[in-house]
Amino acid sequence: MNRTFSILAAMVISTIATAQVSSPKMKVEFVTPKIVRVQWSADGVLPGNNTGVCIYEKQQVKSGEIMVKTEDGCISFIDRKTGKPLLKDIAREAEPVVQERIVYDDATARMEETANGKVTVKDIVRRDTIGLSTRYISHFSCPDTKALYGLGAHMEDYMNLVGKTMWLTQHNLKVTVPFLISPQGYGLLFDAGCAMKYSSDSKGFTMQMEAAKQIDYYFIKGDRMEDIVEGYRYLTGKVQLLPLYAFGYIQSKERYVSSDDLITTLREYRRRHVPIDMIVQDWNYWPEGWGYMKMNRKYYPDPKALADSIHAMNAKLMVSIWPNPQYCPEERDFRKRGFMLEHSVYDVFNADARRHYWKYANDEFFSNGFDAWWCDSSEPLDGDWNKIPESIGEKPYGWDDHERRWHLNKDVLSDALGAERSSLYSLYHSCGLYENQRLTSSDKRVLNLTRSSYAGQQRYATVVWNGDTHASWESYRQQIPAGLNYMSTGNPYWTVDVGSFFVKNDGRRWFYTGEFQNGVNDEAYREYYTRMFQWATFLPMLRSHGSDTPREIWRFGETGTPYYDAILKMINLRYSLLPYIYSMAAAQYFSGYTMARQLAFDYPDDDVVYDLKDEYLFGNILVCPVTRPMSEATSRKVYLPQGNRWYDYWTNESYDGGQWIEVPVSIDRMPLYVKAGSIILTSDVVEYSAAQSDKPITVNVYPGADTTFSLYQDSGDGYAFEQGDYSLSLLTWDDSKRKLKQKTVKKSRKYNREIKVNVVKYIPAKP
Repeated sequence: MNRTFSILAAMVISTIATAQVSSPKMKVEFVTPKIVRVQWSADGVLPGNNTGVCIYEKQQVKSGEIMVKTEDGCISFIDRKTGKPLLKDIAREAEPVVQERIVYDDATARMEETANGKVTVKDIVRRDTIGLSTRYISHFSCPDTKALYGLGAHMEDYMNLVGKTMWLTQHNLKVTVPFLISPQGYGLLFDAGCAMKYSSDSKGFTMQMEAAKQIDYYFIKGDRMEDIVEGYRYLTGKVQLLPLYAFGYIQSKERYVSSDDLITTLREYRRRHVPIDMIVQDWNYWPEGWGYMKMNRKYYPDPKALADSIHAMNAKLMVSIWPNPQYCPEERDFRKRGFMLEHSVYDVFNADARRHYWKYANDEFFSNGFDAWWCDSSEPLDGDWNKIPESIGEKPYGWDDHERRWHLNKDVLSDALGAERSSLYSLYHSCGLYENQRLTSSDKRVLNLTRSSYAGQQRYATVVWNGDTHASWESYRQQIPAGLNYMSTGNPYWTVDVGSFFVKNDGRRWFYTGEFQNGVNDEAYREYYTRMFQWATFLPMLRSHGSDTPREIWRFGETGTPYYDAILKMINLRYSLLPYIYSMAAAQYFSGYTMARQLAFDYPDDDVVYDLKDEYLFGNILVCPVTRPMSEATSRKVYLPQGNRWYDYWTNESYDGGQWIEVPVSIDRMPLYVKAGSIILTSDVVEYSAAQSDKPITVNVYPGADTTFSLYQDSGDGYAFEQGDYSLSLLTWDDSKRKLKQKTVKKSRKYNREIKVNVVKYIPAKP
């Protein structure tokens, strides 16, 4: 059987328990039959790193699928079924690190404008030594490992991380998640909250944790990468099911300047009958200071009336909120209560501060009907996002200064948050919004678009985007493996600013280096935007956003012109696929599924795919983004993974796997292929997602192998599904009998759409 996901598989819960091997400095214990926890410290004391990442309940294990051997201080993880060594922990080190606290002169406090918003700046009085922390280093041997993925979303243009070095901290263009996953049958989660450094060669890798109380990691075995992800989510929490509208089209830009601006823009989408589900209000809506969760009544006279107007047009409203209120009543209130940290960010590690932050968000937005959050700047600080740091020698500071950027950003985060928790801000910030909204109402699902992330954040209904990128074809190509590595960490919701954030080059800052000075008036940018839009159609969230130039569809032409029509074609395709996308989202909630994933998830034995950066699977659709302008190439090479046949999505022509083909790329077409033995759900194109609730669903079967798929239906919003208010049907295709069976697993009369079946006709590819 060519296996696709089935939600049914996720409903089996295994019995779990604990066995352990201990030494004065090391503790090794089973968490489940497939998960082993290892702890070690220099002095033998194991207080834990207290990150809040892991939330599992410890149970009993009688026998595991892993053999763990400890000898001469080494720990070997061996597949019990095959006797194959998977990974060996060969050494651990600890070394003291002096921690300093910077003392600032409050009398010199002033606000400076940066590309990342306004920040409070103070002169430094002195640096005080406040004590020692410990740098821990773990060394691993894995000579049979051909590929490693994960660690978050990064700028280094890497897919396969074997042989690479990664500088792991949080900043505007970097999202760190300390989880590695290999198609060779294992994953590793490092439970520490500090900056880290990963380095690798052909024989193994090292993980250096800059400030921790101990080494604490989890080894997760899995026959497939999906199994490993499921183990990770067992440890850190399940993925939340986002509202249906989150999978429609989202219109944003920097920025809409009034209620009228938002309403007029949405009204134009409705006039044109272009599908859209949400519009977004970006920053600078406040009346004073910076980051104040209060709308300027001059431009936004009635927030409730604004939300009501948006809802009347069957759309949702997202608003940008910030963790750093400055020079405004909100900041003064937080400071009076002791809820502010250095650098003017609120103290997310304090539950009372998180509740008070929610009070502001609720009073101004949620209670007035606003639907979703955009938690910008959730790193929450950047050490190099304004003035260009001084050059070293003749080399100017630039995109490839990853080590220097690591030092600058980990230092400012450590100064504000503490070195041992410098990477944890977004996790706790997301926690505060999620938990407090859930306590306030169950009618709306939490949706939080945010710029930073960490292990476990998937349990707080977050979608992460990759920061303020610049518009260039090189940057676009780099973003594809960045996103795939992030989504392989068990955090499946990731997106981008379609068209990139910085379109122009301001000539001053290393990050503000877009290549299209005339924005939408430049046909080259229209092509660039269209190609990014095609790619983002097959990401978990489809969202246009950025600075310097407008982003609405009519800015790129009119009906009958190439770019307008190409963009509309992809929006319509996205809406036709909503039943498929939403069912995949449910599979992520119920199991270890990942809707957008690198090819190694499905083809772990095909060496060609290990470092293939510009192809991936969205469900069972092979997505091949066009990442070069047509002035350079009017076709692109596509690799069809071995092991099955592939259908051209546009023509239904069928190709054998295990080969490269050359594919023409007109402006309205991105190469898409469907795996033989697939079920793809579609429905009518509608102007907003909820309008599809009574439309028939077409089950498109691509024959060539047996397959299954779980069709999920619910109300699309609210949390009634957690109490069983949903329908679930298992669709099974028997390829030899050419017959589709539908089995009702969970029935609800409210969610019982008409089902049509379309067996795609096999068309041999032309030689």
